[in-house]
Amino acid sequence: MENASEHPVAAAIAAGAAAEVGPLDQVDDFRNFEGRGVRGLVQGRVVTVGRPTLLAEHHIAVDDPHLNEAQTAAEEAGQTAVLVAWDGRAHAVLAVADAIKPTSAHAIARLAALGMTPILLTGDNQTVADAVAAEVGIDTVIANVLPADKAAVITDLQSDGKVVAMIGDGVNDAAALAHADLGLAMGTGTDAAMHAADITLVRGDLNAAADAIALARTTLKTIKMNLFWAFAYNVAAIPLAALGLLNPMLAGAAMALSSVFVVSNSLRLRAFTSPPHSSSTVPPTNPSTYTPKGYKVAA
Repeated sequence: MENASEHPVAAAIAAGAAAEVGPLDQVDDFRNFEGRGVRGLVQGRVVTVGRPTLLAEHHIAVDDPHLNEAQTAAEEAGQTAVLVAWDGRAHAVLAVADAIKPTSAHAIARLAALGMTPILLTGDNQTVADAVAAEVGIDTVIANVLPADKAAVITDLQSDGKVVAMIGDGVNDAAALAHADLGLAMGTGTDAAMHAADITLVRGDLNAAADAIALARTTLKTIKMNLFWAFAYNVAAIPLAALGLLNPMLAGAAMALSSVFVVSNSLRLRAFTSPPHSSSTVPPTNPSTYTPKGYKVAA
């Protein structure tokens, strides 16, 4: 079932299943319920895979105490619990855990040092989200968010006067990426995310986002310097030329010098390099204690 979905969690489940049993069966009448799970026909049986809310919507019973215990244990361990049901009943619980990249904490620290407030916006449950946030150094956590609601959270932040950059890689992130002031999609993610974003990062590493923002700010600073020089030169030279106090040859030489300065100043951007990407856990220096209204801050 999960083999027909583009979601990263579904891909992980499908890969694990294929490694255990070999080629997976074909899925017919596949349906994706955003942020909740999937449903389809496998060998003539209706199979539902997803959150308890999806099973409840289809009146599927989850009354096995062993399954309930397994679901609770997975969530308490910081894992995402995925229920599998067929023939009108839940039969299994799949526990999926996010593999946090060793450079993520360093990337979050860099983003905070750039003056941003990192926020974890996820469809995972609160326990899983808190565990991930604590490991990478994020203070503000917004969990249990459906894909459509992610865009609403972005809108809420913007209505509070915040400029929002969204980093995502999944189908469920596409709407939020499109709503954000700056959408950054990971190059290792889905096509939907890359099409909705303003920038696609080639590397699947959060440090690439910090690099892009740092480079953009350096570029803007260079542009402002060039504009100031060109404006100051013309403000000073044009009145002198109009009064006949500036030799035409000197004016021509000064114009050429101005152009050389602007080009040379811009070429300095080629020397831009990102700092070494540490794999150690670096607690971020959060420049802001801002918390979106109604959302949770991890303890």
